Amino acid sequence: MPGASDQLGLAQKTTNMQKNNSASSSVRLTAPQIERYARHIVLPEVGGIGQTKLINSKVLVVGAGGLGSPAVMYLAAAGVGKIGVVDDDIVDVSNLQRQILHTTARLGMPKVDSAKCSVKELNPEIEIVPHSERLNVQNVRQLLSSYDLVLDGSDNFSTRFLLNDACYFSSKTLISAAILRFEGQVATYKPYLGTGNPCYRCIFPAPPPTGLIPSCSEGGVFGALGGVVGSTQSLEALKELLGIGNSLSGYLLIYDGLDTTWRKVRVKPDPNCPLCGKRPRITDLSEHSE
Repeated sequence: MPGASDQLGLAQKTTNMQKNNSASSSVRLTAPQIERYARHIVLPEVGGIGQTKLINSKVLVVGAGGLGSPAVMYLAAAGVGKIGVVDDDIVDVSNLQRQILHTTARLGMPKVDSAKCSVKELNPEIEIVPHSERLNVQNVRQLLSSYDLVLDGSDNFSTRFLLNDACYFSSKTLISAAILRFEGQVATYKPYLGTGNPCYRCIFPAPPPTGLIPSCSEGGVFGALGGVVGSTQSLEALKELLGIGNSLSGYLLIYDGLDTTWRKVRVKPDPNCPLCGKRPRITDLSEHSE
């Protein structure tokens, strides 16, 4: 653990780095922000300019469950200035095995309100916007319009396909993740940028038949798996916001928790994709109408 003198030295170092990074920019971090985000600011890939980008960023997280919980917490810890959380469910005791946003004391509370409590305890300066509603074709475009980037941590295929299509038509980067039993997957979709960027439908053209794939309540899910996959989802989101590293777009990242292995599978755009292909069949959100 660093002592007081070490912390002062680090604060001075980050202040100097901020001054250097902001020579051609209007970066202005407060002293408390410099202290809070010091370990980001000393990274050359982030610096004062990058941290300011995060503070000015707006991210929508769909689902405050096993994936959304770690994703929201790490986005808030990183300083993402505005985080919207969409979920119409309430906290149930069965959630607490994996959904670390929530606590026993908040049983029966709307999950989005519980999420706001946790974020405010972690980082009070974050604007957390609770959307206590189910994502649907009537509200999706309006919800997306207020945010720069979208994370999908939903637990059903109808929401996943709706969100993919809406992000495509809204030109929003979508970072999608899923978990079941001991396996998880993460992918970044930004097909609106053109060649080389597939959408979710390039891999899964249509929802599977009802009952073919069990839900987490039916098939089970190992609690800590949500932490691994949801944290990876937030890491990819932060990279996209900062414009650093290699994007996961064009790949499907698959994690096997029992074998402790990652596989990174190359995914190319499908020219016959019903959404982003050469002759798209889906040209609006009408097929999602309830």
